[in-house]
Amino acid sequence: MLTMAGSSLLLTIALMGQPPSVKGASPALSEDEVARLESRRLTNVRQVTSGLAKAGEGYFSPDGGSIIFQAVPYTPPAIFHEPKPDEDGYQIFTGALRPDSAVKMVSTGKGRCTCSFIHPNGKSILFASTHLSPSTEAEPTKGPAYSRTSRYRWEFPESMDLFRANRDGSDLVRLTDAPGYDAEASYSPDGSSIVFTSFRDGDGEIYIMDADGKNPRRITHSKGYDGGPFFSPDGKRIIYRSDRHANDLLQVYVNDIDGKAERALTQNEFVNWGPYWHPDGKRIIYATSKHGHANYELYLMDVETGREERVTYHEGFDGLPVFSPDGRRLMWTSSGRTADRKSQLFIADFNSGPITTEARAAAR
Repeated sequence: MLTMAGSSLLLTIALMGQPPSVKGASPALSEDEVARLESRRLTNVRQVTSGLAKAGEGYFSPDGGSIIFQAVPYTPPAIFHEPKPDEDGYQIFTGALRPDSAVKMVSTGKGRCTCSFIHPNGKSILFASTHLSPSTEAEPTKGPAYSRTSRYRWEFPESMDLFRANRDGSDLVRLTDAPGYDAEASYSPDGSSIVFTSFRDGDGEIYIMDADGKNPRRITHSKGYDGGPFFSPDGKRIIYRSDRHANDLLQVYVNDIDGKAERALTQNEFVNWGPYWHPDGKRIIYATSKHGHANYELYLMDVETGREERVTYHEGFDGLPVFSPDGRRLMWTSSGRTADRKSQLFIADFNSGPITTEARAAAR
């Protein structure tokens, strides 16, 4: 979820639209070497989305046959074009994972959207939107959770709320109306609950509520932004990112659904975010700036042992990874793999084997 709700947020609004640096913290690799290293985990890598100004933060349907994602459409050619409010904002789209399948906008086309998700029953969708506000540009916003550079930042519009709708976008229902930003939401495996981030108490905290928006309860209670939460496959734990130390560095945390067993999975000098569970419930995948702030890469981690393995090696941004329900495919957002250096969704077949000594050595 913005993404840096990312996701997963008005996801890395500037970063995902900028070309990556040609120099990173790690030496540049040849295309052949990148392909060899990535083939340990990823095969049949291909671009998913096209024909959109930029796209990202995609999630699979329960049957794995379609996706929901956020994207910015190209502005149609015009003379003396007068931009509409939030015209450059993300909207929510769906599409089947078939060659040349059309995509359908399922949000209203107004405001800005982020952090979509499909209900486990496959019949409805969840996303955050500001479409009830005349314009996010005219409203106050909370400060960015992260803004190390002007290219890399996102904001928390006060008018961002959570909405449920049918798969085609019809019968839109507002789920939250508390003051402040509500977004970065996803369903529990049984579809009965929603975990999300809210500023309703003045700080970015994680909450769980019923699927109809009732009975919200706060899970995190520490100062600093907590966001991008997801339930574990068994519904007993959550994973999320946090800026606990106010040092512009995000770390990955795991917790139980009562908020009583929080544990940091990363403790370093990098930005770590966008964690997502593997269907086995034992591992997660996440993005990190370990190899350069303009060169985010994906890492696979064992939640209990902390053992991890680097998955992507391509220069540029790779982030917001998600597994298909059967764990056989990985989908993520990349801007370094596209010709125009704008973010699009990519997918690959995923080798789910154990972490190897060779892979751990290559990750360093």
